[in-house]
Amino acid sequence: MSRSKSRSNEGKCFLVGAGPGDLGLVTLRAKELLERADVIVYDALANPEMLGWVRVDAEIIFAGKRAGEQTLSQDEINALLIEKSRIGKNVVRLKGGDPFVFGRGGEEAEALAAAGIDFEIVPGITSAIAVPAYAGIPVTHRDQNSHVTFFTGHEDPAKSESAIDFDALAKLGGTQVMLMGVDRLAAITREMLVHGSRKNLPVALVRLGTQGHQKTIVGTLENITERASAAGFEAPAVAIFGDVVSLRKDLNWFEKRPLFGKRIVVTRTRKQASGLSSQLRALGADVIQLPTIRIEPPSDLREFAELVQDAHSYDWIVFTSPNGVDAFFEIFFKLYDDAREIGAAKIAAIGPATAQQVKDFRLHVDLQPEEFVAEAVVKEFEKTGGVENLRILIARAEKARDLLPKRLSGMGAIVDEAFAYQTVPETRDVTGAHRRFSTEGADLITFTSSSTVENFLDLKLPWPAGMKVASIGPITSATLRERGLSVDVEAKRHDVVGLIEAIRKFYGA
Repeated sequence: MSRSKSRSNEGKCFLVGAGPGDLGLVTLRAKELLERADVIVYDALANPEMLGWVRVDAEIIFAGKRAGEQTLSQDEINALLIEKSRIGKNVVRLKGGDPFVFGRGGEEAEALAAAGIDFEIVPGITSAIAVPAYAGIPVTHRDQNSHVTFFTGHEDPAKSESAIDFDALAKLGGTQVMLMGVDRLAAITREMLVHGSRKNLPVALVRLGTQGHQKTIVGTLENITERASAAGFEAPAVAIFGDVVSLRKDLNWFEKRPLFGKRIVVTRTRKQASGLSSQLRALGADVIQLPTIRIEPPSDLREFAELVQDAHSYDWIVFTSPNGVDAFFEIFFKLYDDAREIGAAKIAAIGPATAQQVKDFRLHVDLQPEEFVAEAVVKEFEKTGGVENLRILIARAEKARDLLPKRLSGMGAIVDEAFAYQTVPETRDVTGAHRRFSTEGADLITFTSSSTVENFLDLKLPWPAGMKVASIGPITSATLRERGLSVDVEAKRHDVVGLIEAIRKFYGA
């Protein structure tokens, strides 16, 4: 068989930069490839939250270094990439920062090329520029320097002597950024001083840069080692040497955000978590996405589809959540190709997110109570003159509160319940959130429904000392109290916007 024919049966390997840690700094190409990948081989410095984007059936392989776990050698990683690609898989090799900036991506690319494997390089934002930026330190500045140098403090251990030319560094000046060398900081600063770098050269160390628990220490070449030791400073960290460090006092933007330094747990479904998580991160929080539930089709999909098919025969359709809207219209547009087939039915929606989901389908919301609870819908119907003899379809979750159908039936309405979806416990943990929560703890945990409360507690994870509880509204708060937990924060507006505002006020106070 010719090489061209055999190659068509092979997969492809993508060497992908995962960026410096902040999920917002991941490239669109990286996200796209993760969503399509058959195999993901990732390092410890790649933010594991990215694994939440992968297909359920994808194979995920950890190839980094983690305490107490056996790790793969570089040769073993190279062989793994070749093996998986050769059997027809699309392989994503996910590497922290940029694969070609001290990431050994060049070695992996050489191995793939030698094996005749098709590959692609996807650059990532390197921590060498992103981490200083998040510490308020521009690596170049017209008034301060005309060049920047990157060097690694973690060299090949087989080398008999360092390849770093400390004489050249001293003569070159400018901004110098060191990656992966904080554990050798004393030796490196000593060599820099011996070879002529000035004692008062400003130095910054940034640990866990671009993430919600970023920590920065500033000093001089003469005292930075002592300060780092006193602070118990550990890897992973980036060191910046140069006069640009002095600009931090005016340009430090990231560490001044209102929720900076707060580790907050989000327990919503993975799909729904993104909105809440991204807004919390934008305010500076370190977010652990720990989904406790996931949305699945209803137990009786046929029955639900039949009710959706007859939607035009109802006077009102009531949606209680965005999930119900999505499930309803997914079926509706499989049955009909024209939104007008919904007929004369009016639409009621609980909460602005639910209402917006309806509007996204270009349909009008006729009734939306100011309060985002079922009781408020009943009051609104009472204001409109009642519902006697009206046919009402309620699209809702299985095992949800039955207050709404009971109250509307009691008012004389003819009520049908369309069970649009069910929430089931989320048992998968592809991102390692359970481990991170158990080892690092958290300052605050958020609950957006009673089911997130029940299923989180069923996980029986250790409760961190001092962790506060934030609830989206009174129904969720009641469940928390029934389970013996106190509620420290409750949203006045019972949606994500209201929850975030309540958290901001709680920490602002």
